[in-house]
Amino acid sequence: MKGAPVADIELGLDTFGDISRDLDGTLLSDAQTLRNVVAQADLADKVGVDFFGVGEHHRKEFAVSAPEIVLATIAGRTERIKLGTAVTVLSSDDPVRVYERFATLDALSNGRSEVILGRGSFIESFPLFGFDLADYETLFEEKLELFSRLRAEKPVSWNGRTRAELVNADVFPKTTNGVRAWVGVGGSPESVVRTARYGYGLMLAIIGGAPERFRPLVDLFHHAVTEFGHAPLPVGVHSPGHVAATDAEAQEQTYEGLEAMNNTIGAERGWPPYSRERFLQEVGPDGFQYIGSPDTVARKIAHTISVLGAQRFDMKFASGTTPHEHLMTSIELYGTEVIPRVRALLAD
Repeated sequence: MKGAPVADIELGLDTFGDISRDLDGTLLSDAQTLRNVVAQADLADKVGVDFFGVGEHHRKEFAVSAPEIVLATIAGRTERIKLGTAVTVLSSDDPVRVYERFATLDALSNGRSEVILGRGSFIESFPLFGFDLADYETLFEEKLELFSRLRAEKPVSWNGRTRAELVNADVFPKTTNGVRAWVGVGGSPESVVRTARYGYGLMLAIIGGAPERFRPLVDLFHHAVTEFGHAPLPVGVHSPGHVAATDAEAQEQTYEGLEAMNNTIGAERGWPPYSRERFLQEVGPDGFQYIGSPDTVARKIAHTISVLGAQRFDMKFASGTTPHEHLMTSIELYGTEVIPRVRALLAD
């Protein structure tokens, strides 16, 4: 599959604002974690990262429940980096308010805002905001369709089951070029086709298995985009990772936090206990964890981009309780060493 020109490929970073620990093992507060996310984004801007994404969660392991506020703070401290979510849980939000928030962010950031829409991997936001999980599919379908109409920034009339009717309603503020939008997809062909139908970029959340497994979904997306009559739309990848001076150091810095996070979530979902054996499979050549030295991580990213013909790769650089100091080193190495190596490998 022929991908985008090397100069057009974007290399970004994502975080969910995982509550982390100090180097001495003390768990940080939510407030300090949020301030650390802003500092991490500031560094990413300085070292040449193309995009910084902030997730949305409503549970104790993560500090970010209002990503647009965090992104607006980051916008005031940065100059060039694109800013967005990873993801915005559209199903339990209002499409009009979501669009207006990102149009506002676009103005504050001088046109750097993006939104990645999705249903999220957790369900806490549904009861929190008064939505019935029995409407899971209908909520996302209707709200994505409405958001798609709002992107034109013209008066909209709309009627559905999941929110009040709109009659010739308009959204403000207006943007210069609209808000760039993606849909986050985990691996469902139906979700891929829906993303193409509404004309969004496809952001594949690869959190299991080798990238080759997702090639059929990329082919399906491009075929569907053509069938629906859209101009070519981008494909991106979101996967976890961490960079340190050596493979061993990167693995040592992340294992404990990943083990704790997987065991906490696994207890809710019936997963088996996390293990070193599983971890080593995930960070291996065919695994989905981009954890290692700059050379190791760069080669895995370049391979993924090549296999999928992707236009963007976002590494989720914070997973579990990895200390802020290690995350800052990871960001610096990603920007100064990994990104140049990826571009060189793709050029070859």
